[in-house]
Amino acid sequence: MKGTLYIVATPIGNLEDITLRAIRTLKEVDYIAAEDTRHSKILLDKYEINTQQISFHSYSDDHKLAQLIQLLDEGRSIALITDAGTPGISDPAYKLIQAALASQINLVPIPGASAFLTALSVSGLHMHSFVYYGFLPLKKGRQTLFNSWLEEERAIIFYESPHRIVRTLEQIQGIIGDNWQVVIARELTKMYEEVLRGSFSEIIAHFKTKNPKGEFVVLLQKV
Repeated sequence: MKGTLYIVATPIGNLEDITLRAIRTLKEVDYIAAEDTRHSKILLDKYEINTQQISFHSYSDDHKLAQLIQLLDEGRSIALITDAGTPGISDPAYKLIQAALASQINLVPIPGASAFLTALSVSGLHMHSFVYYGFLPLKKGRQTLFNSWLEEERAIIFYESPHRIVRTLEQIQGIIGDNWQVVIARELTKMYEEVLRGSFSEIIAHFKTKNPKGEFVVLLQKV
């Protein structure tokens, strides 16, 4: 009988933002496949979880993928976690998920935190319809994507790094104009959590005078 792959969401910042079911699952499985075992150890130590970790990240080769699938084929249970949030959302987890499905492994979702949904919940934007892009393309297709937003009525959500946030906002403003509501959620659920709302011009001016730090969720919607 084949094993089960649990897709377990973990906190995006505050370690208390984890479900009781997630804690129980992490304790009961045979292995935890973690994006960064050193990072995950902080969470596991807090909840006295001693399950053996196996690293699985964006640089893992086909041999590591095959190793995990073999364990599942042998009937072992594995919890898949990433550094923060729900596995498969802008991280390498989807490779293991796809391989498990191809091998007819049973998948069980253990829901929890997700940075872009957390940001959307306090954004003040219309939440009935939105489009999520993850991390934007760095070069190819970038301008084409921004041009497509001229006709977009839904809320737009994406992630950005602190050293690119100002340049990205300036590029978008230059193409789609300033008649948009912009929301920036930074360091969500952490000590320096910050949610800013304003126009492109206001947000850009803010971060030009204050060195941007942390992880950013950007939300846009036409006014």
